[in-house]
Amino acid sequence: MAIGVFDSGIGGLSVHHALVRALPEADFVYLADQAHTPYGGRPGQEIVDLTRAGCERLFASGCSLVILACNTASAVALRRLQQTWLPDYRRQLRRPVNVLGIIVPTIEAATGLPWTQEVDRPNDKVEHVDVLGIFSTPATAASRVYEIEIDKRSGDVAVFSEPCESLARDIETGAPDEALRAAVGRHVAGLTRRIGRPPDRAILGCTHYEIIAEMFREALPPGAPLIHQPGATVAAVQIYLGRHPEYDPGHGSARRFLTTGRPGPQNGLVSRFWGEPLTFEAA
Repeated sequence: MAIGVFDSGIGGLSVHHALVRALPEADFVYLADQAHTPYGGRPGQEIVDLTRAGCERLFASGCSLVILACNTASAVALRRLQQTWLPDYRRQLRRPVNVLGIIVPTIEAATGLPWTQEVDRPNDKVEHVDVLGIFSTPATAASRVYEIEIDKRSGDVAVFSEPCESLARDIETGAPDEALRAAVGRHVAGLTRRIGRPPDRAILGCTHYEIIAEMFREALPPGAPLIHQPGATVAAVQIYLGRHPEYDPGHGSARRFLTTGRPGPQNGLVSRFWGEPLTFEAA
């Protein structure tokens, strides 16, 4: 058995890297759907179909648990797959399998509340509003999942999303640092103009962006906290595995990297982020 990590491309490596460090003995299979990256501008049904195909490939590789390390897949596809596909698929496989996303632990980290807890709306006037900025793909922004779910749990947080069109693709293809830094600066400035002031905190709502988190820190006001999805996801997965021993993560420290795109070495940005060169094999 193993843990599968799925993303449309290399962005999910930010979550995968954190999981490997936290669970060094576990076996992992990473799948990048680079033949179809990025997902952010695709229609909803296509995102569902591609995500299901990726999960099936990981389950066929022996994974018992798959982490969708992709905000777009988590926002658009996860609930539909859990409700309409997984129950029958489990019966076909005759073994426990499950798919988890990264948005739930991110919202828990942003609100300080468990997912199951929603707050009553007080009639009292809110004295201070915490402005939270979300940088994400267009599809994640269009889903409004962060606005909707955070509003259920906190009456004093105002959420503003900034769709960063093409930024995930630029990271995926190894665009020069200068171009990436300029794009990040434009998106931070654009969100600031719409809010009327800089956000108090920010979520990098695409795992590709975590690879260039330092560029966001430079563009945001000094000291503005970033809510990191990898750390939040690791904490949630550790709790989940502790509660569900039927999902065996393996114990051989195996690491496999698969791609639906062109196999071989990944770009220099990935190598720099990971700390060593990474080579993907054909899925």
